[in-house]
Amino acid sequence: MKRINLMVVIAFMSLSQSALASMKVTVNGMVCSFCAQGIEKSILKMDETKAVFVDLKNKVVVIEAKDGKTLNEKLISQEIKDSGYDVVKIESISQTVAQFRSQAKDKK
Repeated sequence: MKRINLMVVIAFMSLSQSALASMKVTVNGMVCSFCAQGIEKSILKMDETKAVFVDLKNKVVVIEAKDGKTLNEKLISQEIKDSGYDVVKIESISQTVAQFRSQAKDKK
């Protein structure tokens, strides 16, 4: 019985990690598509990054981690700051980049 409970806990933890494998970063200073492309390109170079979506209208960057990888909030923040932008807020979200992109299009 203990072994079954342990397996359930491990399975739940792995689901939780994959469900929170994305970060939503609010960024000040992005004003054009060139800004968005620069941020997207620099974040995609990071080893743990699977996908990036930049919502220029709402000044948001959504970053999804590769399977088995964890996004590093400090590295992401530093990468965006080094690109010349201000990080206002970083939060973990349960959506993938594709899901967030779809919702953003639906709101237009």
